Amino acid sequence: MGHGLPADAAFRVQARLPGTLGRVGVLVTPHGEIRTPAFVPVGTKATVKTVLPESVAAVGAQAVLANAYHLYLQPGSEIVDLAGGLGRFMNWSGPTFTDSGGFQVMSLGAGFKKVIAMDVTGLQDDAVIAEGKERLALVDDDGVTFKSHLDGSRHRFTPESSMRIQHELGADIIFAFDELTTLMNTRAYQVDSLERTRQWAIRCLIAHNDLSRERTHRPLQSLWGVLQGAQYEDLRRKAARDLAEISDRDVDAGGRGFGGYGIGGALEKQNLGTIVRWVNEELPEHKPKHLLGISEPDDIFTAIENGVDTFDCVSPSRVARNGAIYSRDGRYNITNSRFKRDFGPLDPEVENYTSRYSRAYIHHLFKAKEGLASTLCTIHNEHFIVSLVDRARQAIIDGDYEAFRDDFLGRYYAGAHT
Repeated sequence: MGHGLPADAAFRVQARLPGTLGRVGVLVTPHGEIRTPAFVPVGTKATVKTVLPESVAAVGAQAVLANAYHLYLQPGSEIVDLAGGLGRFMNWSGPTFTDSGGFQVMSLGAGFKKVIAMDVTGLQDDAVIAEGKERLALVDDDGVTFKSHLDGSRHRFTPESSMRIQHELGADIIFAFDELTTLMNTRAYQVDSLERTRQWAIRCLIAHNDLSRERTHRPLQSLWGVLQGAQYEDLRRKAARDLAEISDRDVDAGGRGFGGYGIGGALEKQNLGTIVRWVNEELPEHKPKHLLGISEPDDIFTAIENGVDTFDCVSPSRVARNGAIYSRDGRYNITNSRFKRDFGPLDPEVENYTSRYSRAYIHHLFKAKEGLASTLCTIHNEHFIVSLVDRARQAIIDGDYEAFRDDFLGRYYAGAHT
């Protein structure tokens, strides 16, 4: 293939968190290095909603993640390819990720909400989530047939088409197509689904290698496998061992194998660290690990300690558009009436572009329904989470991670109020 770095040279560990799986590293991509652990803001449709790419860079973000499902439907992956790839299309010069589209195909297509349930209390199976809604996604062993949430048009994703779409999108790091299951699926279904996802992973690697050989005019992309298995230890560990074996076989056959691994599926909050530890005890230690859809401060610390290197989540920008603000003293809502005459910054201890604007002004913007409200709050929230992970990384290097974690979480959750 001749261009870019081989997958097994793209990540190096620089420091470790004693007594845990946590580590500090550097992830090398064709568009720059990512110092890990790192939080990756989500630019679903090739934009972090309401903010300029320059603002995303200014808050310290090292990479962005876009959504293959949404960009496939609009404007079409072929348009992004003609533009020179995702980074050029959205005017972002740094590293980029795209997910496989599997989450959106299933979560939107099955009639689920945007966020898959993390708490199964009172729920019996996935029919409960989709009750009263037409199931727009149908899974078979070859792929998924689904209807667009935009116009109801019919589409089909397979491992091969997901790879083609993600190659056309041109992100540095892409993910294998997997079947999203929920915590409400039966164990028997989880077992069947895990085998389906394993077979899809094999097909993804074959298609990825073929496309890499064909598309030498584009930078070499790194394909990461995705682990499912819900809350079952044996299934999670099996998924990890299976993907590692698939990767090794591919390398032996002259391919590149998986450059890293994504930990997917719905994870109950109280079991997050345990499940992440299960899979990271099985996966190759020298490969980077990405946790899909996590951004709450306590979850971030838990994931770091159990070996996660990168994270992504829409939450910081999504809650910002509703007026929810992260601060050292917890999360609060700027639209509350008590901020009408508060002329201090969103967080006096967090310095960023928004520090020059008062809470009273941003409160007014929300009440007046001005778009600048969402812009300012998104900048602040993304900076808050990006810098939190940056500080955790530095604390590992400095040897005072536990003290930093305990101080931050103790204060944040003592003062949290929404």
